[in-house]
Amino acid sequence: MDAPKKITGWRLKIHEIIYGTHTPAGKLFDIILLVAILYSIIIVMLESVESLDNKYHSFFNISEWIITILFSIEYILRILCVNQPKKYIFSFYGIVDLLSTLPKYLSYIILDSQFLSVFRAFRLLRVFRILKLIRFVGESNNLVRALKNSRSKIFIFIFFVLIISVILGTVMYLIEGPENGFRSIPQSIYWCIVTLTTVGFGDITPQTPVGQMLATIIMIIGYGIIAVPTGIVSAEYAASRNKTINENDSSCENCGADIILSDAKYCRKCGVKLNSDA
Repeated sequence: MDAPKKITGWRLKIHEIIYGTHTPAGKLFDIILLVAILYSIIIVMLESVESLDNKYHSFFNISEWIITILFSIEYILRILCVNQPKKYIFSFYGIVDLLSTLPKYLSYIILDSQFLSVFRAFRLLRVFRILKLIRFVGESNNLVRALKNSRSKIFIFIFFVLIISVILGTVMYLIEGPENGFRSIPQSIYWCIVTLTTVGFGDITPQTPVGQMLATIIMIIGYGIIAVPTGIVSAEYAASRNKTINENDSSCENCGADIILSDAKYCRKCGVKLNSDA
């Protein structure tokens, strides 16, 4: 297989602007891109307000077209200035960039599809790269790992909550009955879940003293239930973070900075000589 050709000429210049974050032009492009994304999301949200749309419909429409055209040009330039266009097109950011340009075009085929432009918010994930926040990805990985390790416990907990909801919902149906708004067991189970999660829409309320007493018990149980998943995930997160810290060697005794290289002799932050036995 032939090695990919090196980017040269105008493609190299565009690549430095679009993908580079160290050059002034690259930083300016990233800032303009973020502003354009935020502006387009605000326009889409305001367009959904009927009174504002009736008054400023033309302005919203023109703004959306300008943003869509700019994003389309950017998407094409991103493809042209990389060695492996297919790799970018099918990457996460490539798919997000494509979906950011389609809604306005699709609005001529599918009614109100322009509101799907809010998916452009995913493009704001580039802020991690732009603001050099990649180091926080490690923390997000710990959270994902904690959620993954907790999935069996959380599944059992949710299954237990569903069983309680079915039992208490059925009891509430027997206590209140259709005359008080509990017209069926599924509807009573719905009410129990809403009450147990402390959401409380208020569309169905118990009328009898016994029903109100049961509702009170369910509400109290709900407060305890809410804390369980948080505790499970928190415990797993703490264990996962401690494991990561242990795997990443020790830290500098002088300033506390993490030792990234196992064979490092001096601290990368304060310059103090490290203990070779650490």
